[in-house]
Amino acid sequence: MSWLWQVPAVVAKELLVEWRERSRVSGLFFYSFALLLMVAFAMPNTKMLADIAGGALWLGLLLASTRSLDQSFKVELENGALEGLVLWPVDPLALYYGKAIANTLVLLLVAAAIVPLVIVLYHPEIKGDPWQLVGILVLGSAALAAPGTLVAALTVQARGSSALLPMLLFPLVVPVVLASARATMLLFDGDLMGQVDDWMMLLLAFDLVHWSLDGLLFTRIVDEG
Repeated sequence: MSWLWQVPAVVAKELLVEWRERSRVSGLFFYSFALLLMVAFAMPNTKMLADIAGGALWLGLLLASTRSLDQSFKVELENGALEGLVLWPVDPLALYYGKAIANTLVLLLVAAAIVPLVIVLYHPEIKGDPWQLVGILVLGSAALAAPGTLVAALTVQARGSSALLPMLLFPLVVPVVLASARATMLLFDGDLMGQVDDWMMLLLAFDLVHWSLDGLLFTRIVDEG
């Protein structure tokens, strides 16, 4: 388990790259904001905006995740450091979990920026516990980042990777988006039946499966690649 000590170093390296390329994160924000704005103005009835706020939020995060994950390995690829990354004296598990954690943090940063915009544009009434919303965002972002990091590693050197990544990722994360959107909408409307916790447990189960298995699959990809 010595690779656990290597994960923070990989996370720090990934966050340093994101800090130096701050335009990427700001691009994700404006990408999500444009989507939320188009959906809001496309609705014929403004009274319906509050009903779709949760779905619009997670649709924006899903599409933002594809742009973020597509760039996850592109820095190494563009600078010819992809082989050096593999040859780095770091366990492949540390590489995977470091990148997955960094991707999760980026998505959480985007989520923290667009949630206030959703509240302003869609006017949902947050009748539930705001801390549950934080939990949903954390679990949902982690559930998008775990399989997304693996798919990004698979498609980074493929032609048309920007189109291939969402094609492979979307079928894997449909349950995540549905569960996250449903939990968020219940939280906005008032969880009279106590269903939010059930949806969060579903997200937690998804996280446990992917965060445990995808690291092993990433190791196989590195060994055979």
